[in-house]
Amino acid sequence: MFGGFSRDMGIDLGTANTLVYVRGKGVVVREPSVVALHTDSGLIEAVGSPAKDMIGRTPGNIVAVRPMKDGVIADFDTTATMMKYFINEAQKKRSVFSRKPNVMVCVPSGITAVEKRAVEDATKQAGAREAYTIEEPFAAAVGADLPVWEPTGSMVVDIGGGTTEVAIISLGGIVTSQSIRIAGDDMDEAIIQYIKKSYNLMIGERTAETLKLEIGSAGHSEEQERAKMDIRGRDLLTGLPKTIEVTGKEVAAALSDTVGRIVETVKVTLEKTPPELAADIMDRGIVMTGGGALLHNLDHVLSDETKMPVIVAENPLDCVAIGTGRSLENLHLFRKKSRATSLAKRN
Repeated sequence: MFGGFSRDMGIDLGTANTLVYVRGKGVVVREPSVVALHTDSGLIEAVGSPAKDMIGRTPGNIVAVRPMKDGVIADFDTTATMMKYFINEAQKKRSVFSRKPNVMVCVPSGITAVEKRAVEDATKQAGAREAYTIEEPFAAAVGADLPVWEPTGSMVVDIGGGTTEVAIISLGGIVTSQSIRIAGDDMDEAIIQYIKKSYNLMIGERTAETLKLEIGSAGHSEEQERAKMDIRGRDLLTGLPKTIEVTGKEVAAALSDTVGRIVETVKVTLEKTPPELAADIMDRGIVMTGGGALLHNLDHVLSDETKMPVIVAENPLDCVAIGTGRSLENLHLFRKKSRATSLAKRN
């Protein structure tokens, strides 16, 4: 469609991680959305995994930052620099005759026009020839191989680092959706606060994330609640390092409020769903994507609360990136739909 030697790509620009999908190659970049900066000069020290390894371990003149917050750009220049690095990584073996790539980036469905424009501008500043955006839940549905262009209802729950996106999709569009800025990062913060309150111990983001992934769960899970894990942190009373044992039951308790908000968002979306599409979803099930879909027992909790079948996508971490990249191949459909929407608004 685009011709030349351009290697077009889709980017899942996440609060926690950024993935780059290249047409014909699949996901070629999978890195934390973290940049390490020199505070005095503003120069970049590291991007991605090396930068994440520096979180909580940097000297005073270097700070590791996340330029994305709640699914949107919090630091424009740093985000553009980070994107440029990832785009260059994805194009390492390109020909000297290659043109700049067309890039499609996913955005939360609840994004404002200003926030969306910031993503497009940052993408062009990062080296894109043309920048396009796609709503995250739609991209997740495409990546999960749901029949998004057919006259049938599909439901996707995408739990990322900064946002949870819930949407009903049919005929190439989002029928109804909910976007909340509560997701994986909030789970980590809830664990940090629980440990602080219960043990007077301060732990870092990486330790909280490890607890969530290793022994965390949604709701009641006997196997997971019996799990135990030793963690180290700083005793707030003595200021010294300290090791404690944390149980899966404690982590589940720490996560209960965040999980409850996500479940409630799914239920609200279902309440707004037309009956015919709700029947389709009952047949096909609710599909979960994103890193949050991997939280132990969350699929069962959602199923119990909604009385609907719930399926975790085959490759939940990559669905949004894959769907974003694949959507470049259907760009003509997006343009056609956009023109139809504009005409409808005028009339």
